[in-house]
Amino acid sequence: MYPNKQAYAPTPHSYIPNTALSATVNLDEEIKLATTRAERDLQDSLAEVFSIIITLDELEKAYLKDAIPEADYTEICDRLLKQYKAILTDETVAKEFVDLETFKYEWDMEVPRATERIRIGLPSTVTAPTHAATSGNTGANGSLILEATQDFITFLDALKLGLLAKDQLHPLLSDVIQSVNKVTDRDFEGRGKIVQWLISLNQMKATEELSEDHARELELDMNAAYQGFKSTLN
Repeated sequence: MYPNKQAYAPTPHSYIPNTALSATVNLDEEIKLATTRAERDLQDSLAEVFSIIITLDELEKAYLKDAIPEADYTEICDRLLKQYKAILTDETVAKEFVDLETFKYEWDMEVPRATERIRIGLPSTVTAPTHAATSGNTGANGSLILEATQDFITFLDALKLGLLAKDQLHPLLSDVIQSVNKVTDRDFEGRGKIVQWLISLNQMKATEELSEDHARELELDMNAAYQGFKSTLN
């Protein structure tokens, strides 16, 4: 009869257990990921960024499936994008974050829709006219037309005054496209340029400024877009 097989590999005869050794880690003690308040704040901020990206991706999926009203989507998406940008204005967080592609790779994130939305920096209902907009000027609200006109003028005046930083121009240009969308859903000459410049500005650092050549190009494009917008009102 064969002897019973052992349930584990036999211990080499040369190995003598050292009973004096003891565990250096208390298995009942919670392991802390951070030891200082600064480290905890950093980890919390990165966790918030992670959560925002995941939520944004799910929001985009819901919107594409018509599972959420346009107004709710716009409000939530705009808030998430602002929170994302606000957190990354902290230099310590931004340094640890590096950039979106690095962060996604480090945490194995598959979020193509959130990636595109963050790249553009605005809800899709802002970069594309909504169904709520009035076609042409038929029934267009005079106050909405005035608001859009003033937003165009304010942006062009900012350029003339030499305001060239991303954090100065991007909010003003966002106001332009949003107010235009409230007036008309018709495409017009220069409208695509507004969206392209919004994307370009969004990809700049907050304090980064346009060069003089780019500023002149932007002014020409915006003047053309303003004229194109006014042509839809005739």
